Amino acid sequence: VDMPKTFTHFHPLGYVLVVMLGAGVAERVGLFGTAMRAGVRDVPNALLTPTVVLVGMLGNLAADAAYVVLIPLAGIIFHAAGRHPIAGIAAAFAGVSGGFSANLLPGQLDALLFGITEASVETVFGDFTANIAGNWFFIAGMTFVFLPVIWYVTDKIIEPRLGAFDPSLASAASADDESDRELTEDERRGLRNAGWAVLFVIGLWTLFTIVPGTPLIDEAASAEAQMAPFYKSLVAAFFILFLLAGWAYGKGAGTINDHRDLVKMMTGAMEDLAYYLVLAFAAAHFVAMFSWSNLGLILAVHGADFLSSTNMPAWALLTSIILVSSLLNLFVGSASAKWALIAPVMVPMLMLLGITPEMATAAYRVGDGATNIITPLMVYFPLILIFCQRWQSNFGLGSLAATMLPYSIGLLVSGLAMTIAWVVFDLPLGPGASVFMEIPTTGQ
Repeated sequence: VDMPKTFTHFHPLGYVLVVMLGAGVAERVGLFGTAMRAGVRDVPNALLTPTVVLVGMLGNLAADAAYVVLIPLAGIIFHAAGRHPIAGIAAAFAGVSGGFSANLLPGQLDALLFGITEASVETVFGDFTANIAGNWFFIAGMTFVFLPVIWYVTDKIIEPRLGAFDPSLASAASADDESDRELTEDERRGLRNAGWAVLFVIGLWTLFTIVPGTPLIDEAASAEAQMAPFYKSLVAAFFILFLLAGWAYGKGAGTINDHRDLVKMMTGAMEDLAYYLVLAFAAAHFVAMFSWSNLGLILAVHGADFLSSTNMPAWALLTSIILVSSLLNLFVGSASAKWALIAPVMVPMLMLLGITPEMATAAYRVGDGATNIITPLMVYFPLILIFCQRWQSNFGLGSLAATMLPYSIGLLVSGLAMTIAWVVFDLPLGPGASVFMEIPTTGQ
């Protein structure tokens, strides 16, 4: 009876649809691809690896474009610099996929995961509003931790293991790739326009947040709650940021002529979300059944009682969650599908132990990203293999998995160490988000 209401009231649905309307425009006008090409071209050889890795991690905001543009481009640039092209592909793949959650800014993934977190909390504790910036500081920290790890693994382990590049094994297409072309003057103009658009949106949101009487600050609330309107506005902020930046780039680069092109691009973005809509329908009813049956409450309470009796410290609990999510990732590739499966039990259970939903989400993200790059079930794994075979025709699935394994181990170990340090020192995870909380009472 309540199927339509259950589906349409599923919180992640609105978050993701709104953000992707803007991000879809930015991707389709070519902004993301051009920005990544501009970021890694003409880089000194000594800084080539960290630049590729950093652009890869920041390229998470670009979704598919990071895989399709940056990863093959990294191979071409490494080859031009006299280095092994597969080392460049591996470094870019580790940055884009291994550092899947690492970024200097929240993005679509934050909206998606925190929407599921919000729905999971509400199955046990009633109304809860997610803050999609709740992992901002944590994912920024991941960026600075993962960057040197991937850099070291690439230069000191992978490239020496690959040995000298043998041009006879490369295909003719490897040296002739559209992704390596020079930026045109129109593209440069588009990037400048997009930069001004980004600065405008950031300035506008800053103004609306710090000036008294503006809508993004609640001066009548307590000090802790004054920024609540700002946090709630972040989904709209990212939509406007991507939309205006994409429009500004498109007008400068000539990839947008009028509003009809804008509508077509938004329509295309929604077409790409067809798989997500099916997943969201299933996840919405899965979470709702946990709420209706009180199964989530029962499992969370009993699980919390058991874990409390073991006297495990918080860092040990979160370490176990990271390991479980990294293992589960080998068999279920989708980050949102896994989180929708385990969050309805795990998030309330950790809340009953005094650990915030934001910290639970952060721990899951560490484990999820670390093993992305070694599972053949990852949707882009075959594509990465094809990119490698352009440069080495006998490079197989096992070769790719073996190449990426040191990255996976390095990311998992460094992610675990970072999480433990974050918990021990009780560092803020993001604006208004901490590691620990007062143990709540259930709303049922």
